[in-house]
Amino acid sequence: MKRSEAREQAFTLIFERSFREEPIEEMIAQATEGRQIEVDEFARRLAALAFERLDAIDQVIQKYSIKWNINRLPKVTLAILRLAICEIDGMEDIPVSVTINEAVELAKKFASEDDASFINGLLGAYVHSKEQGEGEE
Repeated sequence: MKRSEAREQAFTLIFERSFREEPIEEMIAQATEGRQIEVDEFARRLAALAFERLDAIDQVIQKYSIKWNINRLPKVTLAILRLAICEIDGMEDIPVSVTINEAVELAKKFASEDDASFINGLLGAYVHSKEQGEGEE
């Protein structure tokens, strides 16, 4: 499975978490058994890491979503941002530019062009701030 497909699986798990407070393994088991979906190992790791770091990730999103309260963001946009910030902070072997591009592509597929632009801007500001030593909480 390509990494972009695995990211899409992780996005789906993170999006579903917006509606259900279940452990990642339970959600994966339901996807595997109920929908006959084989969840990729990279998707598992990425979704599990996002769930583990959810509070810290949401703080980053709130900080960089100027004029937007995190609770007012569309759930799809929020899930994509959670995925991307988790990948930026937790998977240093993946180039940041790849992560941002993949997040924008997910937004184009599952959200809108406006959401894609918002995601690109927020992630760009976060990465720039991290590079300047300001992004760490």
